[in-house]
Parts: sequence; structure tokens; C-alpha cells
Amino acid sequence: MEIRPTTTDDLEEVMIIYEHARAFMREHDNPRQWSAYGWPPQSVIEADIQHGKSYVAVENGDIAAVFYYDHGVCPEPAYNDITDGSWKGDDTYGVVHRIASSGKYKGAGSFCIRWACEKSGHLRMDTHGDNYVMQNCLKKLGFKYCGIIYVEQDTDPRLAYEWMR
Repeated sequence: MEIRPTTTDDLEEVMIIYEHARAFMREHDNPRQWSAYGWPPQSVIEADIQHGKSYVAVENGDIAAVFYYDHGVCPEPAYNDITDGSWKGDDTYGVVHRIASSGKYKGAGSFCIRWACEKSGHLRMDTHGDNYVMQNCLKKLGFKYCGIIYVEQDTDPRLAYEWMR
């Protein structure tokens, strides 16, 4: 598998992957995280592509997964306000959002997260409390639970995780 930037030519396939992810979440007792809001909308993905922050994992010419990645001093402002805990590191960090798998290639999501870990050396992620699949994935990859954050698109709390080299 390889990671490359998402292009506008990928958009149709990427939106199908996000619809697949919403269905997967509903089937795995997580009906509110993305499904309640139709998240992420195409306009957000188009902006991610335009800003060079959307990536795809490709296997045998197929898109296996898609995700948002950024790195810097404060790539995710929502992470400035963490409650019921704290971040472990205070240096620059990477962030992964909107990660979704096509379901065709086992381990595609983990591959993307490991890529981001290696690229940044310090990664933060969050997930909905009902997203047990992602929580288990993050724990298996060595992420530590740090507290609660809130995201702009809804009022449900998010569980915040951090990985550092």
C-alpha cells in the first residue's frame, strides 16, 4: 500500500468510501458520529484536497482508504481545550481526521495512521464515544487516552488520544 495526496479525480470514489464508512458506523453501534450530519460533506473534502491535506492509501490501483492529515504548531484548534485530562506533549504535532476505509483491504486504516505517526513523530486524534472500532484501533497502535474535546460540527464529546515517538 502507498499513500499519496488525494486529487479531484478521486473525489467520486472518495465520497463512496465515506458513504460506506457511515453505513459501517451505523452497523457497529455508532449511528451518530457521521450519519446524523452526513459528515463529511463533499465541500469539506474538496477544501481538504485544495489545501493539500487529503490523502489516500492506494493498493493495486484502488483507493483503500482516505484521510485528512496536517502537522504543525496548532493544526487542530479544538484540541486547545481538553477536559477531564491533558495532552502528554506540548510540541508540534500531527492530526488525522475523517479517516475512512473502503472495506476492501484489511488494515488500510491502521496503515494510514501508522504513516501519519511516522511522518509527524507526535500524533493526536479523536473519536466519538460510540466508535469502539476506532478506539480499539488507536489502543492497538499505542495511542494513549488523554481526555475529552469538542468539535465544531456537533455537541457530542470526543475521546482524545495521543501517540508520541
